[in-house]
Amino acid sequence: MLSRGLLGSVLVLLGGLVVSTLPRSAPILEVEALADLRGAEAGRMLGLAVVLTGLGLLAAAWLRLCREVGTARGAEREEAVGLVRFATVLWSAPLVLAPPLFSRDGWSYAAQGAMTHLGISPYEHGPSVLSGPVVQAVDPRWMDTITPYGPVPLVVGDQLAGLTGNPWMLVIGHRVLALVGLALLAWAVPRLATWTGVDPALASALVVASPLMLANGVGGLHNDLLMAGLMAAALVVAVEHGWAWGAVLGGTAAAVKAPGGLVCVAVALVGLPAAATFTDRVRRLAGVAGVSLGWLVGLGLVTGVGAGWGAGLAVPGTVNTPLSVTTLTGGTLDWVAGLLGLGLAPATLLGVVRTLGSGVMLGLLVWAALRRPTGDRASAVGTAALLMGGLVVLSPVVHLWYLLWVVPFVATLRLSRLAVTALVAVSVIAGLVAPMDSSLHGAYYAIVLGSMIVAILAPVLLWTRGARERVERIAAAHLPGLADLVPEPPRATPASARVPAQVPVPRRPLQAAELSGLLRSFR
Repeated sequence: MLSRGLLGSVLVLLGGLVVSTLPRSAPILEVEALADLRGAEAGRMLGLAVVLTGLGLLAAAWLRLCREVGTARGAEREEAVGLVRFATVLWSAPLVLAPPLFSRDGWSYAAQGAMTHLGISPYEHGPSVLSGPVVQAVDPRWMDTITPYGPVPLVVGDQLAGLTGNPWMLVIGHRVLALVGLALLAWAVPRLATWTGVDPALASALVVASPLMLANGVGGLHNDLLMAGLMAAALVVAVEHGWAWGAVLGGTAAAVKAPGGLVCVAVALVGLPAAATFTDRVRRLAGVAGVSLGWLVGLGLVTGVGAGWGAGLAVPGTVNTPLSVTTLTGGTLDWVAGLLGLGLAPATLLGVVRTLGSGVMLGLLVWAALRRPTGDRASAVGTAALLMGGLVVLSPVVHLWYLLWVVPFVATLRLSRLAVTALVAVSVIAGLVAPMDSSLHGAYYAIVLGSMIVAILAPVLLWTRGARERVERIAAAHLPGLADLVPEPPRATPASARVPAQVPVPRRPLQAAELSGLLRSFR
Protein backbone atom coordinates (compact mmCIF):
# COMPACT_ATOMS: atom_id res chain seq x y z
CA MET A 1 0.00 0.00 0.00
CA LEU A 2 2.61 2.55 1.06
CA SER A 3 5.08 1.52 -1.63
CA ARG A 4 2.35 1.60 -4.29
CA GLY A 5 1.47 5.18 -3.37
CA LEU A 6 5.14 6.17 -3.33
CA LEU A 7 5.64 4.67 -6.79
CA GLY A 8 2.59 6.60 -7.97
CA SER A 9 4.04 9.88 -6.68
CA VAL A 10 7.37 9.21 -8.37
CA LEU A 11 5.59 8.55 -11.67
CA VAL A 12 3.62 11.79 -11.29
CA LEU A 13 6.91 13.63 -10.74
CA LEU A 14 8.61 12.05 -13.75
CA GLY A 15 5.64 12.50 -16.06
CA GLY A 16 5.16 16.04 -14.76
CA LEU A 17 8.62 16.99 -15.96
CA VAL A 18 7.42 16.16 -19.48
CA VAL A 19 3.97 17.75 -19.51
CA SER A 20 4.39 20.75 -17.17
CA THR A 21 5.30 24.25 -18.32
CA LEU A 22 8.89 25.12 -17.40
CA PRO A 23 10.96 28.31 -17.80
CA ARG A 24 12.90 28.21 -21.05
CA SER A 25 16.12 28.73 -19.11
CA ALA A 26 15.57 25.81 -16.69
CA PRO A 27 18.82 23.80 -16.54
CA ILE A 28 16.89 20.51 -16.57
CA LEU A 29 15.88 21.21 -20.17
CA GLU A 30 19.51 20.64 -21.14
CA VAL A 31 18.95 16.93 -20.52
CA GLU A 32 18.65 15.66 -24.08
CA ALA A 33 16.20 12.83 -23.40
CA LEU A 34 13.81 15.14 -21.55
CA ALA A 35 14.06 17.80 -24.24
CA ASP A 36 13.25 15.20 -26.90
CA LEU A 37 10.20 13.97 -25.01
CA ARG A 38 8.91 17.49 -24.43
CA GLY A 39 9.51 18.45 -28.04
CA ALA A 40 7.52 15.60 -29.58
CA GLU A 41 3.77 15.19 -29.34
CA ALA A 42 4.17 11.46 -28.81
CA GLY A 43 6.59 12.18 -25.98
CA ARG A 44 4.15 14.56 -24.29
CA MET A 45 1.36 12.01 -24.61
CA LEU A 46 3.64 9.40 -23.06
CA GLY A 47 4.36 11.80 -20.21
CA LEU A 48 0.64 12.33 -19.66
CA ALA A 49 0.07 8.58 -19.62
CA VAL A 50 2.81 8.21 -16.97
CA VAL A 51 1.21 10.97 -14.85
CA LEU A 52 -2.23 9.37 -15.04
CA THR A 53 -0.80 5.95 -14.22
CA GLY A 54 0.87 7.46 -11.18
CA LEU A 55 -2.38 9.12 -10.11
CA GLY A 56 -4.16 5.80 -10.54
CA LEU A 57 -1.64 4.06 -8.28
CA LEU A 58 -2.01 6.83 -5.72
CA ALA A 59 -5.79 6.48 -5.81
CA ALA A 60 -5.60 2.70 -5.39
CA ALA A 61 -3.19 3.05 -2.46
CA TRP A 62 -5.41 5.69 -0.87
CA LEU A 63 -8.51 3.51 -1.10
CA ARG A 64 -6.56 0.70 0.55
CA LEU A 65 -5.38 3.13 3.26
CA CYS A 66 -8.96 4.25 3.94
CA ARG A 67 -10.03 0.63 4.18
CA GLU A 68 -7.19 -0.23 6.57
CA VAL A 69 -7.65 2.67 8.99
CA GLY A 70 -11.42 2.23 8.88
CA THR A 71 -11.05 -1.15 10.61
CA ALA A 72 -9.17 0.32 13.60
CA ARG A 73 -10.96 0.08 16.93
CA GLY A 74 -10.40 1.73 20.31
CA ALA A 75 -6.75 2.52 21.03
CA GLU A 76 -5.82 1.41 17.51
CA ARG A 77 -7.38 4.59 16.12
CA GLU A 78 -4.50 6.74 17.41
CA GLU A 79 -2.06 4.48 15.57
CA ALA A 80 -4.29 4.68 12.49
CA VAL A 81 -4.10 8.50 12.56
CA GLY A 82 -0.31 8.18 12.68
CA LEU A 83 -0.38 5.82 9.71
CA VAL A 84 -2.41 8.34 7.70
CA ARG A 85 0.06 11.10 8.51
CA PHE A 86 3.04 8.90 7.61
CA ALA A 87 1.44 7.90 4.30
CA THR A 88 0.73 11.54 3.50
CA VAL A 89 4.35 12.55 4.15
CA LEU A 90 5.67 9.59 2.15
CA TRP A 91 3.43 10.17 -0.84
CA SER A 92 3.98 13.93 -0.82
CA ALA A 93 7.77 13.77 -0.63
CA PRO A 94 8.51 13.17 -4.35
CA LEU A 95 6.13 15.98 -5.32
CA VAL A 96 7.95 18.59 -3.23
CA LEU A 97 10.66 18.89 -5.91
CA ALA A 98 8.25 18.89 -8.85
CA PRO A 99 7.41 21.98 -10.90
CA PRO A 100 3.88 23.33 -10.51
CA LEU A 101 1.69 20.47 -11.72
CA PHE A 102 -1.57 20.79 -13.67
CA SER A 103 -1.59 24.58 -13.27
CA ARG A 104 0.82 27.46 -13.80
CA ASP A 105 -0.29 29.41 -10.72
CA GLY A 106 2.89 28.49 -8.86
CA TRP A 107 4.98 30.42 -11.39
CA SER A 108 2.71 33.43 -10.81
CA TYR A 109 3.36 33.17 -7.06
CA ALA A 110 7.10 33.23 -7.71
CA ALA A 111 6.81 36.29 -9.97
CA GLN A 112 4.58 38.17 -7.51
CA GLY A 113 7.05 37.47 -4.68
CA ALA A 114 9.88 38.79 -6.83
CA MET A 115 7.85 41.92 -7.56
CA THR A 116 7.26 42.49 -3.86
CA HIS A 117 10.97 42.07 -3.16
CA LEU A 118 11.77 44.71 -5.79
CA GLY A 119 9.27 47.15 -4.29
CA ILE A 120 6.73 46.75 -7.12
CA SER A 121 3.21 46.30 -5.78
CA PRO A 122 1.43 43.23 -7.19
CA TYR A 123 -1.79 45.06 -6.32
CA GLU A 124 -1.00 47.67 -8.95
CA HIS A 125 1.00 45.82 -11.61
CA GLY A 126 1.08 42.42 -13.27
CA PRO A 127 4.16 40.19 -13.71
CA SER A 128 4.75 41.65 -17.18
CA VAL A 129 6.74 44.48 -15.55
CA LEU A 130 9.46 41.89 -14.91
CA SER A 131 11.69 40.08 -17.38
CA GLY A 132 13.92 37.04 -17.28
CA PRO A 133 13.44 33.46 -16.05
CA VAL A 134 11.02 34.36 -13.25
CA VAL A 135 8.24 35.19 -15.71
CA GLN A 136 9.05 32.76 -18.51
CA ALA A 137 6.53 30.17 -17.30
CA VAL A 138 3.79 32.51 -16.06
CA ASP A 139 0.45 31.95 -17.80
CA PRO A 140 0.04 34.74 -20.42
CA ARG A 141 -3.53 35.39 -19.25
CA TRP A 142 -2.21 36.55 -15.85
CA MET A 143 0.80 38.53 -17.06
CA ASP A 144 -1.02 41.86 -16.93
CA THR A 145 -3.41 41.23 -14.04
CA ILE A 146 -3.00 42.24 -10.42
CA THR A 147 -2.99 39.60 -7.71
CA PRO A 148 -6.13 38.61 -5.78
CA TYR A 149 -4.11 37.15 -2.89
CA GLY A 150 -3.59 38.61 0.54
CA PRO A 151 -0.32 39.72 2.15
CA VAL A 152 0.81 36.32 3.50
CA PRO A 153 1.94 34.69 0.21
CA LEU A 154 3.42 37.99 -0.96
CA VAL A 155 5.49 38.45 2.19
CA VAL A 156 6.72 34.86 2.03
CA GLY A 157 7.49 35.31 -1.67
CA ASP A 158 9.42 38.48 -0.83
CA GLN A 159 11.58 36.59 1.67
CA LEU A 160 12.17 33.73 -0.75
CA ALA A 161 13.16 36.13 -3.53
CA GLY A 162 15.74 37.60 -1.17
CA LEU A 163 17.35 34.17 -0.94
CA THR A 164 17.33 33.10 -4.59
CA GLY A 165 16.31 34.25 -8.02
CA ASN A 166 15.89 30.72 -9.35
CA PRO A 167 12.18 30.40 -10.21
CA TRP A 168 12.16 26.64 -9.55
CA MET A 169 13.56 27.15 -6.06
CA LEU A 170 10.99 29.90 -5.48
CA VAL A 171 8.24 27.49 -6.49
CA ILE A 172 9.56 24.85 -4.07
CA GLY A 173 9.47 27.48 -1.33
CA HIS A 174 5.82 28.23 -2.08
CA ARG A 175 5.06 24.51 -2.05
CA VAL A 176 6.58 24.26 1.43
CA LEU A 177 4.23 27.07 2.42
CA ALA A 178 1.31 25.06 1.06
CA LEU A 179 2.52 22.04 3.05
CA VAL A 180 2.14 24.13 6.20
CA GLY A 181 -1.57 24.11 5.39
CA LEU A 182 -1.44 20.33 4.97
CA ALA A 183 0.22 19.98 8.38
CA LEU A 184 -2.46 22.18 9.95
CA LEU A 185 -5.15 19.95 8.44
CA ALA A 186 -3.41 16.83 9.74
CA TRP A 187 -3.52 18.41 13.21
CA ALA A 188 -7.05 19.86 13.10
CA VAL A 189 -9.11 17.25 11.25
CA PRO A 190 -8.93 14.52 13.94
CA ARG A 191 -10.17 17.06 16.48
CA LEU A 192 -13.04 18.16 14.24
CA ALA A 193 -13.96 14.51 13.70
CA THR A 194 -13.99 13.86 17.44
CA TRP A 195 -16.46 16.73 17.88
CA THR A 196 -18.89 15.25 15.38
CA GLY A 197 -18.46 11.61 16.40
CA VAL A 198 -16.90 10.21 13.24
CA ASP A 199 -13.76 8.11 12.88
CA PRO A 200 -10.82 10.56 13.20
CA ALA A 201 -8.40 8.29 11.32
CA LEU A 202 -10.71 7.78 8.37
CA ALA A 203 -11.66 11.47 8.31
CA SER A 204 -7.95 12.32 8.21
CA ALA A 205 -7.40 9.90 5.34
CA LEU A 206 -10.32 11.37 3.40
CA VAL A 207 -8.85 14.85 3.77
CA VAL A 208 -5.05 14.86 3.82
CA ALA A 209 -4.03 11.78 1.80
CA SER A 210 -6.62 11.79 -0.99
CA PRO A 211 -5.82 12.02 -4.71
CA LEU A 212 -7.65 15.36 -4.71
CA MET A 213 -5.27 16.71 -2.07
CA LEU A 214 -2.05 15.24 -3.46
CA ALA A 215 -2.72 16.22 -7.08
CA ASN A 216 -4.24 19.67 -6.60
CA GLY A 217 -2.99 20.77 -3.19
CA VAL A 218 0.55 19.39 -3.07
CA GLY A 219 1.26 18.97 -6.79
CA GLY A 220 -0.51 22.19 -7.77
CA LEU A 221 0.89 24.04 -4.68
CA HIS A 222 -2.15 26.32 -4.63
CA ASN A 223 -2.54 28.91 -1.88
CA ASP A 224 -5.96 27.32 -1.26
CA LEU A 225 -4.28 24.51 0.70
CA LEU A 226 -2.73 26.94 3.20
CA MET A 227 -6.04 28.78 3.44
CA ALA A 228 -7.94 25.56 4.15
CA GLY A 229 -5.46 24.53 6.84
CA LEU A 230 -5.73 27.90 8.58
CA MET A 231 -9.54 27.73 8.45
CA ALA A 232 -9.66 24.32 10.13
CA ALA A 233 -7.08 25.41 12.70
CA ALA A 234 -9.04 28.59 13.42
CA LEU A 235 -12.11 26.60 14.41
CA VAL A 236 -10.13 24.26 16.68
CA VAL A 237 -8.21 27.11 18.31
CA ALA A 238 -11.44 29.03 18.92
CA VAL A 239 -12.75 26.11 20.98
CA GLU A 240 -9.52 25.25 22.79
CA HIS A 241 -8.06 28.74 23.33
CA GLY A 242 -10.87 31.25 22.87
CA TRP A 243 -12.68 33.02 20.05
CA ALA A 244 -10.19 35.89 19.80
CA TRP A 245 -7.33 33.57 18.81
CA GLY A 246 -9.65 31.79 16.42
CA ALA A 247 -10.49 35.16 14.85
CA VAL A 248 -6.77 35.88 14.42
CA LEU A 249 -6.29 32.63 12.52
CA GLY A 250 -9.46 33.32 10.50
CA GLY A 251 -8.02 36.70 9.57
CA THR A 252 -4.76 34.98 8.61
CA ALA A 253 -6.72 32.61 6.34
CA ALA A 254 -8.28 35.65 4.67
CA ALA A 255 -4.78 37.14 4.38
CA VAL A 256 -3.93 34.18 2.17
CA LYS A 257 -7.13 34.22 0.12
CA ALA A 258 -10.28 36.18 0.90
CA PRO A 259 -12.78 33.25 1.12
CA GLY A 260 -10.89 31.95 4.16
CA GLY A 261 -12.47 34.70 6.22
CA LEU A 262 -15.85 32.94 6.09
CA VAL A 263 -14.73 30.57 8.83
CA CYS A 264 -15.01 33.52 11.23
CA VAL A 265 -18.78 33.02 11.27
CA ALA A 266 -18.31 29.52 12.71
CA VAL A 267 -15.64 30.86 15.09
CA ALA A 268 -18.11 33.42 16.43
CA LEU A 269 -20.97 30.94 16.87
CA VAL A 270 -19.04 28.10 18.52
CA GLY A 271 -17.82 30.32 21.36
CA LEU A 272 -21.29 31.51 22.34
CA PRO A 273 -23.49 29.72 24.88
CA ALA A 274 -26.27 27.51 23.55
CA ALA A 275 -29.43 29.40 22.58
CA ALA A 276 -27.61 32.74 22.64
CA THR A 277 -29.77 35.82 22.20
CA PHE A 278 -29.81 37.91 19.04
CA THR A 279 -27.90 40.65 20.83
CA ASP A 280 -25.21 38.20 21.94
CA ARG A 281 -24.84 36.96 18.37
CA VAL A 282 -24.43 40.45 16.95
CA ARG A 283 -21.92 41.45 19.59
CA ARG A 284 -19.82 38.34 19.12
CA LEU A 285 -19.96 38.58 15.32
CA ALA A 286 -18.88 42.21 15.55
CA GLY A 287 -16.05 41.29 17.90
CA VAL A 288 -14.78 38.49 15.65
CA ALA A 289 -15.08 40.74 12.58
CA GLY A 290 -13.15 43.50 14.32
CA VAL A 291 -10.30 41.22 15.40
CA SER A 292 -10.01 39.36 12.09
CA LEU A 293 -10.27 42.45 9.88
CA GLY A 294 -7.91 44.39 12.14
CA TRP A 295 -5.38 41.57 11.94
CA LEU A 296 -5.78 41.31 8.15
CA VAL A 297 -5.28 45.03 7.57
CA GLY A 298 -2.52 45.19 10.15
CA LEU A 299 -0.56 42.44 8.39
CA GLY A 300 -0.64 44.42 5.16
CA LEU A 301 0.46 47.65 6.84
CA VAL A 302 3.18 46.16 9.04
CA THR A 303 4.73 44.18 6.21
CA GLY A 304 4.51 47.09 3.80
CA VAL A 305 2.44 45.14 1.29
CA GLY A 306 -0.64 47.28 1.88
CA ALA A 307 -4.33 46.46 1.66
CA GLY A 308 -4.84 46.74 -2.07
CA TRP A 309 -5.82 43.09 -2.48
CA GLY A 310 -9.51 44.04 -2.54
CA ALA A 311 -9.13 45.45 -6.05
CA GLY A 312 -7.88 42.09 -7.32
CA LEU A 313 -10.78 39.99 -6.04
CA ALA A 314 -12.54 40.25 -9.39
CA VAL A 315 -9.53 38.92 -11.32
CA PRO A 316 -10.44 35.18 -11.10
CA GLY A 317 -13.91 35.98 -12.46
CA THR A 318 -12.43 37.20 -15.74
CA VAL A 319 -12.33 33.58 -16.95
CA ASN A 320 -15.18 31.15 -17.49
CA THR A 321 -14.82 27.69 -15.98
CA PRO A 322 -17.19 24.78 -16.68
CA LEU A 323 -17.20 23.77 -13.01
CA SER A 324 -19.00 26.95 -11.99
CA VAL A 325 -22.75 26.34 -11.75
CA THR A 326 -23.62 30.02 -12.22
CA THR A 327 -21.26 30.42 -15.18
CA LEU A 328 -22.52 27.25 -16.84
CA THR A 329 -26.15 28.25 -16.29
CA GLY A 330 -25.66 31.83 -17.48
CA GLY A 331 -23.69 30.73 -20.53
CA THR A 332 -26.39 28.21 -21.44
CA LEU A 333 -29.11 30.86 -21.13
CA ASP A 334 -27.13 33.24 -23.36
CA TRP A 335 -26.80 30.46 -25.94
CA VAL A 336 -30.54 29.78 -25.84
CA ALA A 337 -31.26 33.51 -26.12
CA GLY A 338 -29.07 33.62 -29.22
CA LEU A 339 -30.98 30.72 -30.78
CA LEU A 340 -34.25 32.50 -30.09
CA GLY A 341 -32.96 35.70 -31.62
CA LEU A 342 -33.64 37.86 -28.56
CA GLY A 343 -30.92 40.32 -29.56
CA LEU A 344 -29.21 40.44 -26.16
CA ALA A 345 -25.63 41.64 -25.82
CA PRO A 346 -23.04 38.88 -25.33
CA ALA A 347 -22.84 37.49 -21.79
CA THR A 348 -25.88 39.47 -20.64
CA LEU A 349 -27.57 36.59 -18.87
CA LEU A 350 -24.21 35.30 -17.69
CA GLY A 351 -23.73 38.50 -15.73
CA VAL A 352 -27.28 38.33 -14.38
CA VAL A 353 -26.94 34.75 -13.13
CA ARG A 354 -23.55 35.44 -11.59
CA THR A 355 -24.96 38.45 -9.76
CA LEU A 356 -27.90 36.40 -8.52
CA GLY A 357 -25.50 33.73 -7.29
CA SER A 358 -23.51 36.31 -5.35
CA GLY A 359 -26.73 37.65 -3.84
CA VAL A 360 -27.85 34.20 -2.75
CA MET A 361 -24.43 33.58 -1.19
CA LEU A 362 -24.69 36.84 0.76
CA GLY A 363 -28.14 35.81 1.98
CA LEU A 364 -26.81 32.40 3.02
CA LEU A 365 -24.01 34.08 4.96
CA VAL A 366 -26.42 36.35 6.85
CA TRP A 367 -28.80 33.46 7.57
CA ALA A 368 -26.00 31.27 8.92
CA ALA A 369 -24.70 34.05 11.15
CA LEU A 370 -28.13 34.77 12.64
CA ARG A 371 -29.85 31.39 12.60
CA ARG A 372 -27.30 28.57 12.90
CA PRO A 373 -26.96 26.95 16.37
CA THR A 374 -24.53 28.43 18.88
CA GLY A 375 -22.34 26.75 21.47
CA ASP A 376 -22.22 23.43 19.62
CA ARG A 377 -18.97 22.16 18.12
CA ALA A 378 -20.54 19.77 15.62
CA SER A 379 -22.89 22.52 14.39
CA ALA A 380 -19.91 24.86 13.96
CA VAL A 381 -18.27 22.32 11.65
CA GLY A 382 -21.55 22.11 9.74
CA THR A 383 -21.71 25.89 9.47
CA ALA A 384 -18.23 26.04 7.96
CA ALA A 385 -19.12 23.23 5.53
CA LEU A 386 -22.35 25.00 4.57
CA LEU A 387 -20.70 28.33 3.87
CA MET A 388 -17.73 26.97 1.96
CA GLY A 389 -19.89 24.53 0.01
CA GLY A 390 -22.35 27.28 -0.83
CA LEU A 391 -19.51 29.50 -2.02
CA VAL A 392 -18.16 26.81 -4.33
CA VAL A 393 -21.62 26.14 -5.78
CA LEU A 394 -22.48 29.83 -6.26
CA SER A 395 -19.06 31.22 -7.17
CA PRO A 396 -18.66 32.71 -10.68
CA VAL A 397 -15.42 30.74 -11.11
CA VAL A 398 -14.57 27.28 -9.77
CA HIS A 399 -11.44 25.20 -10.25
CA LEU A 400 -10.82 21.67 -9.00
CA TRP A 401 -8.65 22.91 -6.16
CA TYR A 402 -11.55 24.97 -4.80
CA LEU A 403 -12.86 21.65 -3.46
CA LEU A 404 -10.05 21.90 -0.91
CA TRP A 405 -12.12 24.62 0.78
CA VAL A 406 -14.97 22.20 1.47
CA VAL A 407 -13.60 18.69 2.03
CA PRO A 408 -11.95 19.29 5.46
CA PHE A 409 -15.33 20.22 6.92
CA VAL A 410 -17.58 17.87 4.95
CA ALA A 411 -15.40 14.83 5.70
CA THR A 412 -15.76 15.45 9.44
CA LEU A 413 -19.58 15.58 9.39
CA ARG A 414 -21.83 12.64 10.23
CA LEU A 415 -22.60 11.66 6.66
CA SER A 416 -24.83 8.96 5.24
CA ARG A 417 -23.20 6.03 3.45
CA LEU A 418 -24.28 7.50 0.13
CA ALA A 419 -22.67 10.84 0.96
CA VAL A 420 -19.37 9.20 2.01
CA THR A 421 -19.41 7.12 -1.17
CA ALA A 422 -19.91 10.30 -3.20
CA LEU A 423 -17.06 12.01 -1.33
CA VAL A 424 -14.73 9.11 -2.07
CA ALA A 425 -15.72 9.08 -5.74
CA VAL A 426 -15.27 12.85 -6.10
CA SER A 427 -11.84 12.69 -4.44
CA VAL A 428 -10.68 9.95 -6.81
CA ILE A 429 -12.06 11.55 -9.97
CA ALA A 430 -10.89 15.05 -9.05
CA GLY A 431 -7.41 13.63 -8.62
CA LEU A 432 -7.44 11.69 -11.88
CA VAL A 433 -8.70 14.61 -13.99
CA ALA A 434 -6.33 17.15 -12.43
CA PRO A 435 -4.06 17.15 -15.52
CA MET A 436 -7.10 17.97 -17.68
CA ASP A 437 -8.07 21.14 -15.83
CA SER A 438 -5.88 23.84 -17.30
CA SER A 439 -2.51 22.37 -18.24
CA LEU A 440 -3.52 20.95 -21.64
CA HIS A 441 -4.86 24.04 -23.43
CA GLY A 442 -5.10 23.26 -27.15
CA ALA A 443 -3.45 19.84 -26.84
CA TYR A 444 -6.41 17.99 -28.34
CA TYR A 445 -4.74 14.62 -28.85
CA ALA A 446 -3.42 14.66 -25.30
CA ILE A 447 -6.89 15.59 -24.01
CA VAL A 448 -8.42 12.66 -25.91
CA LEU A 449 -5.75 10.27 -24.61
CA GLY A 450 -6.13 11.55 -21.06
CA SER A 451 -9.90 11.22 -21.21
CA MET A 452 -9.59 7.62 -22.41
CA ILE A 453 -7.19 6.70 -19.61
CA VAL A 454 -9.41 8.33 -16.98
CA ALA A 455 -12.41 6.53 -18.46
CA ILE A 456 -10.57 3.24 -17.83
CA LEU A 457 -9.10 4.05 -14.41
CA ALA A 458 -12.23 5.47 -12.78
CA PRO A 459 -14.43 2.36 -13.27
CA VAL A 460 -11.59 0.05 -12.19
CA LEU A 461 -11.06 2.05 -9.00
CA LEU A 462 -14.71 2.73 -8.16
CA TRP A 463 -17.24 0.64 -10.06
CA THR A 464 -16.05 -2.93 -10.40
CA ARG A 465 -17.58 -5.39 -7.95
CA GLY A 466 -14.53 -5.49 -5.71
CA ALA A 467 -14.12 -1.72 -5.85
CA ARG A 468 -17.76 -1.15 -4.90
CA GLU A 469 -17.44 -3.47 -1.92
CA ARG A 470 -14.30 -1.63 -0.77
CA VAL A 471 -15.95 1.78 -1.06
CA GLU A 472 -19.04 0.52 0.77
CA ARG A 473 -16.90 -0.67 3.67
CA ILE A 474 -15.13 2.70 3.78
CA ALA A 475 -18.52 4.42 3.91
CA ALA A 476 -19.67 2.09 6.70
CA ALA A 477 -16.52 2.76 8.74
CA HIS A 478 -16.99 6.56 8.68
CA LEU A 479 -19.37 6.29 11.63
CA PRO A 480 -17.68 3.97 14.15
CA GLY A 481 -20.95 2.45 15.30
CA LEU A 482 -21.90 1.35 11.80
CA ALA A 483 -18.56 -0.27 11.02
CA ASP A 484 -19.04 -2.90 13.69
CA LEU A 485 -22.25 -4.05 12.00
CA VAL A 486 -20.49 -4.96 8.75
CA PRO A 487 -18.98 -8.45 8.89
CA GLU A 488 -15.39 -8.95 7.82
CA PRO A 489 -15.03 -10.75 4.48
CA PRO A 490 -14.15 -14.45 4.83
CA ARG A 491 -10.46 -15.21 4.59
CA ALA A 492 -9.04 -18.36 3.02
CA THR A 493 -7.56 -20.79 5.53
CA PRO A 494 -4.77 -23.23 4.58
CA ALA A 495 -5.93 -26.81 4.39
CA SER A 496 -3.36 -27.86 6.98
CA ALA A 497 -4.72 -25.38 9.50
CA ARG A 498 -8.34 -26.30 9.09
CA VAL A 499 -10.08 -27.85 12.07
CA PRO A 500 -12.29 -30.83 11.27
CA ALA A 501 -15.94 -30.01 11.50
CA GLN A 502 -17.57 -31.15 14.73
CA VAL A 503 -20.39 -33.64 14.39
CA PRO A 504 -23.41 -32.29 16.26
CA VAL A 505 -24.47 -34.37 19.25
CA PRO A 506 -28.20 -35.01 19.51
CA ARG A 507 -29.75 -33.31 22.51
CA ARG A 508 -32.62 -34.66 24.58
CA PRO A 509 -35.84 -32.61 24.68
CA LEU A 510 -36.20 -30.13 27.54
CA GLN A 511 -38.29 -31.34 30.45
CA ALA A 512 -41.23 -29.24 31.63
CA ALA A 513 -39.45 -28.05 34.79
CA GLU A 514 -36.35 -27.02 32.81
CA LEU A 515 -38.44 -25.11 30.29
CA SER A 516 -40.32 -23.29 33.05
CA GLY A 517 -37.05 -22.20 34.69
CA LEU A 518 -35.65 -20.99 31.39
CA LEU A 519 -38.71 -18.83 30.74
CA ARG A 520 -38.53 -17.31 34.23
CA SER A 521 -34.91 -16.22 33.57
CA PHE A 522 -36.07 -13.95 30.75
CA ARG A 523 -38.72 -12.16 32.83
